[in-house]
Amino acid sequence: MKRVYGFNEGGKELIDILGGKGGNLAEMKRIGLPIPEGIIVSTTACKEFFRDGKKITSELEKEILEKLEYLQEVTGKKFEGNNPLLVSVRSGAPISMPGMMDTILNLGLNDVTAEKMSKIFNDEIFVHELYTRFIQMFSEIVMGIEKELFFSLKEKLFAERKDEPKIDTYKLIIKKSKELYKEKTGLNFPESAKEQLFMAVNAIFNSWENERAILYRKINGIDDSMGTAVVIQEMVFGNRNDKSGTGVAFSRNPSNGENELFGEYLLKAQGEDIVAGIRTPEPIARLHEQLPEIYDEFARLAKVLENHNKDMQDIEFTIEDGKLYLLQTRNGKRSPYAAVKIAVDMVHEGILSKEEAIMKVDPNVLPQLLHGNFDPEAVKKATLLGKGLPGSAGVAIGRVMFASERVETRALAILVREETSPEDIKGISQAQGIVTVKGGATSHGAVVARGMGKCCVTGCGEIQINDIKREMYINGHTVKEGDFISISGYTGEIFLGKVKLTEPKFDDNLKEFVSWCKEIKRLGVRMNADTPADAFLGKGFGAEGIGLCRTEHMFFQKEKIWTIRSMIMSSNPVEREEALKKMLDLQREDFYNIFKVVDGQVVIIRLLDPPLHEFLPKEEKDKEKMASILNLPLIEIERRIRNLKDENPMLGHRGCRLAVTYPEIYNTQARGVIEAALQCKREGINVKPEIMIPLIIGVGELKFIKQNITAEINKVFEEQGMSIEYKIGTMMETPRACLLADDIAKEAEFFSFGTNDLTQTTMGLSRDDSVKFIDDYHTHGIFKLEPFASIDVRGVGKLVKLGATLGREANPKLEIGICGEHGGDPKSIDFFEKTGLDYVSCSPFRILVAIVAAAQSHIRNK
Repeated sequence: MKRVYGFNEGGKELIDILGGKGGNLAEMKRIGLPIPEGIIVSTTACKEFFRDGKKITSELEKEILEKLEYLQEVTGKKFEGNNPLLVSVRSGAPISMPGMMDTILNLGLNDVTAEKMSKIFNDEIFVHELYTRFIQMFSEIVMGIEKELFFSLKEKLFAERKDEPKIDTYKLIIKKSKELYKEKTGLNFPESAKEQLFMAVNAIFNSWENERAILYRKINGIDDSMGTAVVIQEMVFGNRNDKSGTGVAFSRNPSNGENELFGEYLLKAQGEDIVAGIRTPEPIARLHEQLPEIYDEFARLAKVLENHNKDMQDIEFTIEDGKLYLLQTRNGKRSPYAAVKIAVDMVHEGILSKEEAIMKVDPNVLPQLLHGNFDPEAVKKATLLGKGLPGSAGVAIGRVMFASERVETRALAILVREETSPEDIKGISQAQGIVTVKGGATSHGAVVARGMGKCCVTGCGEIQINDIKREMYINGHTVKEGDFISISGYTGEIFLGKVKLTEPKFDDNLKEFVSWCKEIKRLGVRMNADTPADAFLGKGFGAEGIGLCRTEHMFFQKEKIWTIRSMIMSSNPVEREEALKKMLDLQREDFYNIFKVVDGQVVIIRLLDPPLHEFLPKEEKDKEKMASILNLPLIEIERRIRNLKDENPMLGHRGCRLAVTYPEIYNTQARGVIEAALQCKREGINVKPEIMIPLIIGVGELKFIKQNITAEINKVFEEQGMSIEYKIGTMMETPRACLLADDIAKEAEFFSFGTNDLTQTTMGLSRDDSVKFIDDYHTHGIFKLEPFASIDVRGVGKLVKLGATLGREANPKLEIGICGEHGGDPKSIDFFEKTGLDYVSCSPFRILVAIVAAAQSHIRNK
């Protein structure tokens, strides 16, 4: 089994084995680009490492040494030879995880090689600065010693010895750093380059399981089992002299999508300086002034890579003494706005087909495009605190938090940090937006924010943070932790307080992109909408009708809730009839207004399915008001509340069970639907009502209720002397219904799988209570995905597939869809596409996600 590869073996087709970094470097070598040579320890070796108890086997050591011979031959350098080979050792997972794992630079240095290199470069200070940096990085990454100890040591010795020769101070720093290493580990600092290398590979493999990497994979749905490759690459030195530097640049602007070079660089620096955000770098455009030939060559190579990979590229580069080297390329993280613009532009430029462009956009980040922007008039009146660099497009409003661990205590938070580090990944994922004092638009915080679709402002050097007082000072203003600020990732501006937002709207690029997705997708995409406002919003986002209108939600408005409370708490037909009359008037008006909004599209109306506890009065004043409405003593109201209380509300007296006990409830609702539809018909509005009966467990309930509401509907037709086409179907949300779908389909015109409740009833998990322990299931690998967010394909999905298959066998005309949170989840949508469902239905703000995911799934599966 092959475990170690040279850059001359393979290319990006082997990314699963070589990792993203290694595969792309091999690809760049294949097409003749200037890269430092190297070798790759594969993900196969990483998996073996963990399988063998986190040990590098003798077989792997042997393979690494054999490939090291190849590296020494092609570079003309040798570990600890007269022309010493120094290498970087870097992680490289198959899927980009920026900053989550570890890197070691300048490996191979010891006292002997430092002296040899000093003669080669004729620069002792340069070499010993590399040596100092190597000891610090190696100690931190391999042995877990805090880097601040080394920074403090260096600072202290230079301060004490400011009149001494600089080289002597560097040599003393190296000596003291090794003593610190021994003090902390009980071991001597390794002098052998090969020992350093094996220890570094071991550490990089282990970093696959560090806390921040695990959390990043969980947040982004990355498979824990893929492992990381390790890239061992010849060092080139961006800190060598004034004609040397390092940078990160994108072939297009990752924030706004403009077709222009976008990036940053530092002269006399090494790569980690810029990526870590320790120093605020220069914009790439300035390189044209300082090193114009290098700039022109880089611009040319960036376009070569973009055209070759058919995507915007994120490129790390180093300049050593006037020579350009590319260290890495990958498809760049970008803001949601930029993702759409780049995809559309590349189709117009002939680089991508429409199908290829659709596959370039992550549907999960598209809701960020619907958050609008700051109102221009509100901006004029707002207090501008300061301005940084626009790190990731979007706007955010939240309370200032200076520590990641405190972000989770606030529903709306803006994380403000000197500079973010990989340890901040949880805080970044939970924050509305990020602000950093240091770092540029290619620093860790900005890259991760773009990948998550978060707004980010970087490099706002005007901010001073006081961690002890938990406040920041900026241009004469003091902002305390917990105060609101508003930030713009479009402009880099930071405002005090809450700035009013504009309404979200589609720009021309998004309209065009969504139109392509609609052309290509097969699945219908409908919305869950309970009010005319929801329906208007969802239709504007591209919904093709309403897949779920929850009639009980119409009563959550304060002035309406008393009507449904009166109906629920009625204890005899007379009381209930009075409440139902009021309910009919309200529902008829609501249905009419919704039908008007979605003129010509299907509206599926789910009849009442209230867990009664959600509607019963709880406060004393509400109980007293209920007593007044029903003209009953308070003690009687309290008695009825006790009698209506279910021990298990989600499996209690709800859904179709209410209609079996009280048929008049669903009859009244059906009358309201049809009367509203007939009113629309008279006004020339095209209405397609479909009535859905919830929570059935077999055909008996459906037949009984269908017979009653059909009779009521026919009465309405007789009374009004006109009729309308309608359908009656059912919600499939119990395992028994799925198992008996062939019986049910003979009475139903459509199925809608209610996968929220189907997940609860199949898995025996409460959506509300499982949050107390679900994280433990993720931690121990029992669940890879949150079952209420992404469908459990092997269990719940099997019931959906069975129900759909049985239903269509019994009724070939049966329309089948799903409604619930899974309708807006790309992974679930992929399953529904493969299963052959007709549509999905989701909340209005997930419509864009569903449309794009449906198109992507159809492209993948057709």
